[in-house]
Amino acid sequence: MTKSTNILKGLFLLARGRSAGIAEFGNHVNAMTASLAPLIAFPLVGSMLLLVKGDVQTALTSFTAQLCVALAPAVITYEFARLWQRQATWLRTVTALNWSFWLAVPLLLLGGFAGAGLVTAGFSEGAAGMIMIAVLGSYIMWFHWFTVRNGLQIGGWQALGLVLVTNITIAVLALGPDVIDLAMRGQLQTIFSQGLS
Repeated sequence: MTKSTNILKGLFLLARGRSAGIAEFGNHVNAMTASLAPLIAFPLVGSMLLLVKGDVQTALTSFTAQLCVALAPAVITYEFARLWQRQATWLRTVTALNWSFWLAVPLLLLGGFAGAGLVTAGFSEGAAGMIMIAVLGSYIMWFHWFTVRNGLQIGGWQALGLVLVTNITIAVLALGPDVIDLAMRGQLQTIFSQGLS
Protein backbone atom coordinates (compact mmCIF):
# COMPACT_ATOMS: atom_id res chain seq x y z
CA MET A 1 0.00 0.00 0.00
CA THR A 2 1.22 3.49 -0.79
CA LYS A 3 1.46 6.29 1.73
CA SER A 4 -1.43 8.21 0.11
CA THR A 5 -3.65 5.13 0.30
CA ASN A 6 -2.88 4.82 4.00
CA ILE A 7 -3.75 8.47 4.54
CA LEU A 8 -7.05 8.13 2.70
CA LYS A 9 -7.84 4.93 4.59
CA GLY A 10 -6.98 6.60 7.89
CA LEU A 11 -9.19 9.60 7.14
CA PHE A 12 -12.05 7.36 6.04
CA LEU A 13 -11.83 5.25 9.19
CA LEU A 14 -11.60 8.26 11.52
CA ALA A 15 -14.45 10.00 9.71
CA ARG A 16 -16.64 6.95 10.47
CA GLY A 17 -15.62 6.89 14.14
CA ARG A 18 -13.15 4.01 13.83
CA SER A 19 -10.17 4.57 16.13
CA ALA A 20 -8.02 2.18 14.06
CA GLY A 21 -7.70 4.96 11.49
CA ILE A 22 -5.13 6.79 13.61
CA ALA A 23 -2.61 3.97 13.04
CA GLU A 24 -2.61 4.73 9.30
CA PHE A 25 -0.69 7.98 9.83
CA GLY A 26 3.05 8.16 10.25
CA ASN A 27 4.50 8.94 13.68
CA HIS A 28 7.65 10.69 12.44
CA VAL A 29 8.77 14.17 11.42
CA ASN A 30 8.64 13.49 7.67
CA ALA A 31 4.99 12.45 7.86
CA MET A 32 4.10 15.56 9.83
CA THR A 33 5.96 17.96 7.54
CA ALA A 34 4.40 16.33 4.46
CA SER A 35 0.94 16.86 5.97
CA LEU A 36 1.76 20.48 6.84
CA ALA A 37 3.23 21.46 3.46
CA PRO A 38 -0.10 21.97 1.61
CA LEU A 39 -1.49 24.00 4.53
CA ILE A 40 1.42 26.42 4.10
CA ALA A 41 1.60 26.29 0.29
CA PHE A 42 -1.94 27.56 -0.37
CA PRO A 43 -1.61 30.73 1.75
CA LEU A 44 1.85 31.30 0.27
CA VAL A 45 0.52 31.17 -3.29
CA GLY A 46 -2.35 33.51 -2.39
CA SER A 47 0.06 35.96 -0.82
CA MET A 48 2.38 35.80 -3.83
CA LEU A 49 -0.56 36.76 -6.07
CA LEU A 50 -1.26 39.75 -3.83
CA LEU A 51 2.42 40.71 -3.99
CA VAL A 52 2.33 40.59 -7.79
CA LYS A 53 -0.62 43.00 -7.68
CA GLY A 54 1.47 45.31 -5.49
CA ASP A 55 -0.54 44.87 -2.28
CA VAL A 56 2.45 44.15 -0.05
CA GLN A 57 0.82 44.96 3.30
CA THR A 58 -2.24 42.75 2.70
CA ALA A 59 -0.03 39.94 1.35
CA LEU A 60 2.21 39.92 4.41
CA THR A 61 -0.65 40.29 6.88
CA SER A 62 -2.72 37.59 5.19
CA PHE A 63 0.16 35.12 4.96
CA THR A 64 1.23 35.68 8.56
CA ALA A 65 -2.31 35.21 9.87
CA GLN A 66 -2.91 32.08 7.78
CA LEU A 67 0.46 30.63 8.75
CA CYS A 68 -0.35 31.14 12.43
CA VAL A 69 -3.73 29.46 11.93
CA ALA A 70 -2.08 26.51 10.14
CA LEU A 71 0.57 26.02 12.83
CA ALA A 72 -1.61 26.67 15.90
CA PRO A 73 -3.15 23.17 16.16
CA ALA A 74 0.29 21.54 16.07
CA VAL A 75 1.75 23.86 18.69
CA ILE A 76 -1.25 23.68 21.03
CA THR A 77 -1.51 19.90 20.66
CA TYR A 78 2.18 19.57 21.47
CA GLU A 79 1.84 21.63 24.64
CA PHE A 80 -1.10 19.54 25.84
CA ALA A 81 0.73 16.32 24.88
CA ARG A 82 3.74 17.49 26.89
CA LEU A 83 1.51 18.37 29.84
CA TRP A 84 -0.08 14.91 29.78
CA GLN A 85 3.22 13.13 28.96
CA ARG A 86 1.97 11.97 25.55
CA GLN A 87 4.78 13.41 23.41
CA ALA A 88 5.37 10.00 21.82
CA THR A 89 1.96 10.18 20.13
CA TRP A 90 2.05 13.87 19.15
CA LEU A 91 3.48 13.54 15.63
CA ARG A 92 0.91 10.94 14.57
CA THR A 93 -1.94 12.99 16.02
CA VAL A 94 -0.88 16.23 14.34
CA THR A 95 -0.29 14.43 11.04
CA ALA A 96 -3.87 13.13 11.15
CA LEU A 97 -5.22 16.57 12.07
CA ASN A 98 -3.33 18.24 9.22
CA TRP A 99 -4.59 15.76 6.63
CA SER A 100 -8.12 16.07 7.98
CA PHE A 101 -8.24 19.56 6.43
CA TRP A 102 -9.03 17.81 3.13
CA LEU A 103 -12.24 16.36 4.57
CA ALA A 104 -13.70 19.83 4.07
CA VAL A 105 -14.12 19.16 0.32
CA PRO A 106 -16.46 16.14 0.54
CA LEU A 107 -18.19 17.63 3.59
CA LEU A 108 -19.00 20.84 1.71
CA LEU A 109 -20.33 18.83 -1.23
CA LEU A 110 -22.51 16.71 1.06
CA GLY A 111 -23.63 19.83 2.90
CA GLY A 112 -24.61 21.46 -0.39
CA PHE A 113 -26.70 18.47 -1.44
CA ALA A 114 -28.30 18.16 2.00
CA GLY A 115 -29.04 21.90 2.07
CA ALA A 116 -30.67 21.69 -1.35
CA GLY A 117 -32.74 18.78 -0.06
CA LEU A 118 -33.90 20.87 2.90
CA VAL A 119 -34.92 23.71 0.59
CA THR A 120 -36.84 21.24 -1.57
CA ALA A 121 -38.54 19.97 1.61
CA GLY A 122 -39.82 23.48 2.33
CA PHE A 123 -37.12 25.16 4.44
CA SER A 124 -36.04 28.66 3.50
CA GLU A 125 -32.53 28.99 2.06
CA GLY A 126 -31.42 30.88 5.18
CA ALA A 127 -32.78 28.22 7.54
CA ALA A 128 -31.30 25.40 5.44
CA GLY A 129 -27.93 27.16 5.44
CA MET A 130 -27.97 27.63 9.22
CA ILE A 131 -28.92 23.98 9.78
CA MET A 132 -26.10 22.77 7.55
CA ILE A 133 -23.57 25.10 9.20
CA ALA A 134 -24.62 23.73 12.62
CA VAL A 135 -24.47 20.10 11.45
CA LEU A 136 -21.13 20.42 9.64
CA GLY A 137 -19.62 22.51 12.45
CA SER A 138 -20.69 19.93 15.03
CA TYR A 139 -19.27 17.09 12.94
CA ILE A 140 -15.93 18.88 12.46
CA MET A 141 -15.68 19.53 16.22
CA TRP A 142 -16.51 15.89 16.90
CA PHE A 143 -13.90 14.74 14.36
CA HIS A 144 -11.25 16.94 16.00
CA TRP A 145 -12.21 15.59 19.42
CA PHE A 146 -12.20 11.96 18.22
CA THR A 147 -8.83 12.35 16.50
CA VAL A 148 -7.00 13.92 19.46
CA ARG A 149 -8.62 11.54 21.93
CA ASN A 150 -7.48 8.48 20.00
CA GLY A 151 -4.23 9.98 18.73
CA LEU A 152 -2.94 11.15 22.10
CA GLN A 153 -4.72 8.31 23.94
CA ILE A 154 -6.36 10.65 26.43
CA GLY A 155 -9.73 10.89 28.15
CA GLY A 156 -12.81 12.46 26.62
CA TRP A 157 -12.77 15.54 28.87
CA GLN A 158 -9.08 16.14 28.19
CA ALA A 159 -9.75 15.92 24.46
CA LEU A 160 -12.68 18.33 24.81
CA GLY A 161 -10.49 20.88 26.60
CA LEU A 162 -7.82 20.59 23.92
CA VAL A 163 -10.38 21.03 21.12
CA LEU A 164 -11.93 24.10 22.78
CA VAL A 165 -8.57 25.80 23.40
CA THR A 166 -7.43 25.04 19.85
CA ASN A 167 -10.58 26.33 18.17
CA ILE A 168 -10.80 29.47 20.29
CA THR A 169 -7.16 30.22 19.50
CA ILE A 170 -7.73 29.65 15.77
CA ALA A 171 -10.76 31.97 15.84
CA VAL A 172 -8.72 34.70 17.54
CA LEU A 173 -5.83 34.27 15.09
CA ALA A 174 -8.11 34.19 12.04
CA LEU A 175 -10.36 37.09 13.02
CA GLY A 176 -7.96 39.09 15.14
CA PRO A 177 -6.16 40.99 12.35
CA ASP A 178 -9.46 42.06 10.76
CA VAL A 179 -10.92 43.15 14.10
CA ILE A 180 -7.78 45.14 14.93
CA ASP A 181 -7.82 46.71 11.47
CA LEU A 182 -11.48 47.74 11.84
CA ALA A 183 -10.80 49.09 15.33
CA MET A 184 -7.86 51.16 14.11
CA ARG A 185 -10.01 52.63 11.34
CA GLY A 186 -12.80 53.42 13.81
CA GLN A 187 -15.25 51.14 11.98
CA LEU A 188 -15.65 48.51 14.70
CA GLN A 189 -18.11 50.60 16.74
CA THR A 190 -20.18 51.24 13.61
CA ILE A 191 -20.45 47.51 12.85
CA PHE A 192 -21.49 46.69 16.43
CA SER A 193 -24.07 49.45 16.54
CA GLN A 194 -25.54 48.31 13.19
CA GLY A 195 -25.71 44.74 14.45
CA LEU A 196 -27.53 45.78 17.62
CA SER A 197 -30.08 47.98 15.84
